[in-house]
Amino acid sequence: MIRRRFSREYKLAAVGRLQAGETMAAVSRDLEVHPSDLYRWRREAEAHGARAFSGPGRPREEEARVAQLERKVGQQALEIDFLKGCLQRGEEQRMLQAAIGNPRPTRKSKPGSSSGRG
Repeated sequence: MIRRRFSREYKLAAVGRLQAGETMAAVSRDLEVHPSDLYRWRREAEAHGARAFSGPGRPREEEARVAQLERKVGQQALEIDFLKGCLQRGEEQRMLQAAIGNPRPTRKSKPGSSSGRG
């Protein structure tokens, strides 16, 4: 059995006839299209408006993938902003310590150990 392909214009015309008040049975019979296809086309047209029937394949899967990647990029941007803020606060603290003459603590040698060999 060969699967028929319908153009965007054909689907829009069929949906337009349904919206104009023709019955599902009449449009189905006239166009020789199964009613389940007409129901699906009508749902797509209602859900996606001018973007309905954009082309072959499954564009909704691509749109879902794009949306997923956009969310990931957004999350990464938030993380980068957070880390930049942390880095900036660390730099400010180092500059403040240097300005008040309070260098970072250094390791002190243990009591009883000699600082040099000899």
